[in-house]
Amino acid sequence: MSNLKNKNMVTKLHNPTTDIYIPDGVGVATAVSRTTHLGIGAHQDDLEIMAYHGILACLGREDRWFTGVTCTNGAGSARTDPYADHTNEQMMAARVAEQRQAAVIGQYAAMIQLDHPSAVVKDPVSAVLKDDLVHILLAAKPKIVYTHNPADKHATHIAVVIPTLLALRELPLQSRPQKVYGCEVWRDLDWMPDEDKVALDVSGRENIAAALVGVFDSQIAGGKRYDLATIGRRRANATYFASHAVDEASQMIFAMDLTPLIQDDSLNIAAYVLNYIDKFRDDVKEKLTRQLNKP
Repeated sequence: MSNLKNKNMVTKLHNPTTDIYIPDGVGVATAVSRTTHLGIGAHQDDLEIMAYHGILACLGREDRWFTGVTCTNGAGSARTDPYADHTNEQMMAARVAEQRQAAVIGQYAAMIQLDHPSAVVKDPVSAVLKDDLVHILLAAKPKIVYTHNPADKHATHIAVVIPTLLALRELPLQSRPQKVYGCEVWRDLDWMPDEDKVALDVSGRENIAAALVGVFDSQIAGGKRYDLATIGRRRANATYFASHAVDEASQMIFAMDLTPLIQDDSLNIAAYVLNYIDKFRDDVKEKLTRQLNKP
């Protein structure tokens, strides 16, 4: 499905079926190199759910550009109603087309769909995804990267965030992004201590937010109301973020700051994430103990 030929980054990617779409039609090298905000997601529509902060920050700008990377091919999608009889190949084609439409709505610099089967992505022995991401990162040189959070409950999401971090660690220090955010999809981050969670304000342009998620008809009409759930979570995050203050944002996405993991390669990724879980446990224990020990 790729509409590109003889481009350095493309020739280094593993799958000849990789689909690279440039909404405004400029050359690939120009499109990718202008990237300032990069989203790396497992499935079609993950970017529009978790990386909307980056999409919104770049929308209508000439000095900031969002590029999306989707790692898997969408073959295992849930399906019902109008999509109930779709084969895997038909679902894959539908999801690629929907992801392209999202790129048009969000005015992406580029949309790269790597077309890997989930089984390949989840194979801990395989380095194909990490290698692909290294090539993309070197070409894009983003300032900010959005990906899945390492406490997500979806196995494929975890199988994407780990190669993403390992790929970032292979870059020269001067080529690494300023910020890396692990964002919400299949597990929210409301449980993180407020002082640790990154609160990304995505207020405004609600029509764009709805259109970006709503374009994935194969998922919504196919049985998953991601459109309602995504906007509902953002609204809930904004309202429940501060218990003793009025809302400062109408919609909010929470993220885990993964930047330290690419600033210090010696940090253990699992220990870094588990530290946040331990802090959550300690906070719950302290509040309960204080009340239970009252005279």
